[in-house]
Amino acid sequence: MNNYSIAIHGGAGTILPSTMTAEKETAYKKGLEDAILAGEEILKAGGTSLDAVESAIRILEDNPLFNAGKGAVFTNSGTHELDSSIMNGKDLMAGAVAGVSNIKNPISLARAVMEQSEHVMLTGKGAMDFAKKVNAAIEPDDYFFVQMRYDQLQQAKESNTMILDHTEDKIENGEKKFGTVGCVALDVHGNLAGGTSTGGMTNKKFGRVGDSSIIGAGTYANNKTCAISCTGHGELFMRSVVAFDISCLMEYKGLSLKEACDLVVMDKLVKIGGEGGLIALDAKGNIELSFNSEGMYRASKKQNEALYIGIYK
Repeated sequence: MNNYSIAIHGGAGTILPSTMTAEKETAYKKGLEDAILAGEEILKAGGTSLDAVESAIRILEDNPLFNAGKGAVFTNSGTHELDSSIMNGKDLMAGAVAGVSNIKNPISLARAVMEQSEHVMLTGKGAMDFAKKVNAAIEPDDYFFVQMRYDQLQQAKESNTMILDHTEDKIENGEKKFGTVGCVALDVHGNLAGGTSTGGMTNKKFGRVGDSSIIGAGTYANNKTCAISCTGHGELFMRSVVAFDISCLMEYKGLSLKEACDLVVMDKLVKIGGEGGLIALDAKGNIELSFNSEGMYRASKKQNEALYIGIYK
């Protein structure tokens, strides 16, 4: 039996102590703690990494502080378009949904795509038809209405920009937060899994999809190497195929998890202006919480070790 490990993130970006109230910081930390402990509970009982990942992400999706599920940001047309993906390192099975609306827990729908369809990714109306077929939990529009997010949309429309942040502070403050949630886990059976979920960008248009629902870009898991979940400027993470690149560096070049993460996050991404970060876990249970931005909401827990929660650099 292996020792288990789990890590989660709730987004990265220009997250500074100066822009955070004590109450808000406490709320974010509590949100991260609730999610990671829910995942750990499953691992501790001998459950699968896949179950742990789904469980932790569902809790983050239900928390309006994070840009996923209930707390998803608004599109330009005032709707919500949710993206999510999950992958099993044991057999490389994966499932993803993109551009879905009214789905309470997109991570569970992504898992249903993996386990109950012959496909990897479903989008838009077809994904919604599938959601009804598998009885996914569907919520009315007002469930997803969060005043802070609505205010961000108005602000973004005034400046005619797409915003990558999830903050009530003015954009002029230079505060950018890439709102995504994710989890990676290693279970006692030695299997890795990873998952990611997001509401995307405030004021996004034309059905824009980021890296969170794309296997190899925002999510990847392979028992031979690692499990990865990314958060950042999705376009640049897609162009760099970040999650798969880390796995490749480990498999083909023999890099350690830390070396691979450092090379991709601190060097390759920085060179093309790709801001953000990721959580990573290898088959031995080593954890990396790697980011090139000012901060990343993150937490990690290894069996028999203390819980770690971090926000700032």
